[in-house]
Amino acid sequence: MAEGWTRHLQHRCIEAYSAGISAYGLNRVAVRVMLEAGVDISAYRSKRIQDLGHARFDCVITVCENADERCPTFPGGPRRLHARFEDPVALAQYAASDEEALEHYRRVRDEIRAFVERLPELLYGPETGEEPAGPHRQA
Repeated sequence: MAEGWTRHLQHRCIEAYSAGISAYGLNRVAVRVMLEAGVDISAYRSKRIQDLGHARFDCVITVCENADERCPTFPGGPRRLHARFEDPVALAQYAASDEEALEHYRRVRDEIRAFVERLPELLYGPETGEEPAGPHRQA
């Protein structure tokens, strides 16, 4: 969902890639709630960091609850940010109904959107001394 929001909202200044320490396949519930918000992520695929090849990144943003501790280091040390979002899969696993499960995904989807809307400010705000000059690569 984070890659989808970033590509949808910030494509002019951020080139987003999403990867994790494991690949899990396509999450149809995430696709559904993103489509409700007008973003189609059905062509996206879960991938591992190794699947990105030797791409170099300006910044690595970890988004899962434990990702900050489990994220591998990157050669050249790109800047790192962490945004702690609860895992909607874990939140929904004991949901009493499909609607209850969807509510967990919707809440996390909306929290991610709010974070992504602030990304340019977080990455290139006055305190960083940087100016956005074209798309920057983020993982």
